[in-house]
Amino acid sequence: MSDPSTLTATEAARRLRAGSLSASALCEALLARIAAREGVVRAFVHLDPAQAMRAAAAADAAAAAGRAGPLQGLAFGVKDVLDTADMPSQYGSAIWAGHRPRSDAACVALARRAGAVILGKTVTTEFATRHPGPTSNPHNPGHTPGGSSSGSAAGAAAGFFHAGFGTQTAGSIIRPAAYCGAVGFKPSFGTLHRAGMKVMSESLDTVGVITGTVGDAALVMAGLTGGDYGDPEAKPGRAPRLGLCWGPTADQAAPETRAAIERVAAAAARAGAEIVPLEMPAAVTAGLAAHGAVMNGESSEALAWELDHAAALLSAGLRERMAWGRDLPRAAKEAGRLAFAAARAAFADVVAGVDAILTPSAPGEAPEGLGATGDPAFNSLWTLLHVPCVTVPVATGPLGLPLGAQIVTGFGQDRAALAWAEWVRAAT
Repeated sequence: MSDPSTLTATEAARRLRAGSLSASALCEALLARIAAREGVVRAFVHLDPAQAMRAAAAADAAAAAGRAGPLQGLAFGVKDVLDTADMPSQYGSAIWAGHRPRSDAACVALARRAGAVILGKTVTTEFATRHPGPTSNPHNPGHTPGGSSSGSAAGAAAGFFHAGFGTQTAGSIIRPAAYCGAVGFKPSFGTLHRAGMKVMSESLDTVGVITGTVGDAALVMAGLTGGDYGDPEAKPGRAPRLGLCWGPTADQAAPETRAAIERVAAAAARAGAEIVPLEMPAAVTAGLAAHGAVMNGESSEALAWELDHAAALLSAGLRERMAWGRDLPRAAKEAGRLAFAAARAAFADVVAGVDAILTPSAPGEAPEGLGATGDPAFNSLWTLLHVPCVTVPVATGPLGLPLGAQIVTGFGQDRAALAWAEWVRAAT
């Protein structure tokens, strides 16, 4: 058999079901792959190979007993703002060093119930905000993998696991997935329950997944939720009507990003898509303007205990932003939430006229250095709108790093978002 660590989640699942591959053999291959590259990529904050192999053996035993779940034997990395009962959960902060929760986060529990093997905890920025960890971009270790789901994006792109859990408050799933050349899927707000997550923003935080292919994202989401996410690789009976939208932050698109999205739109048109230029109405733009106040205001409430009892262990940048958010008048946060609601109502009318929206995933290639994780300029809007987003790799930039295209659909249209993202990827 060829190296099982190179299999997509979809193909690995097929072989596991057929009995031609065991979870133990798959886990052993993945651990060998990790051992070869983790010293440079540094995707994990906690990894215990012996523990992972025991979990894989348990998955094999369950399958032999006829209790195989839909994700049986597939390997997951868990962003370290999501609790795990058998591994430390430290939230990217020295304040929580060595913390051992009593239970799993809901999404982790659902993954285990479906038969997944949890390999380890992946690096997050501090409380999924700004201060980065040590993870590097698997395509070039001198560049950031993005954040805050740094380890999950880098690990998925490096083939360390079949899916990495991520969370997004501004751009923390889509942007790092794009920087690393992976597929990032931020589902509709609330699709994956946030119980057991170190929540920062009640209005924004969304749990999602980062995988190697769009089909893998659909497989994983179906296994976690029991929902129907379709087969994105099945060719639709028609081409889509795509809204080409640069959004309120259009001026932040690097030349290579603008060229890549225009090439994607042209390729989609040649494949039969109707391309419709879209502008966001004023109500949607006003929602984006309120993002910072809501995010930082709510995050300062989420970190009330840390700010009152362990502020010296917070990074200087986070202390500054949390002080700003704490000092915001209550009316400013309430006005921001009302702006979000108005933006969602206005956007529903806009997106009703197209099958999906085509927009950049990030301003450009992953920036050089590990001191920052990039700008969420092309993500925050879609996050506050609560709609599903998918990034797919479509090109490389002048430095040879991946560039992604983002597909967005209306709230609850998650299956369509995945299907049209795969259609666009295949057409490019």
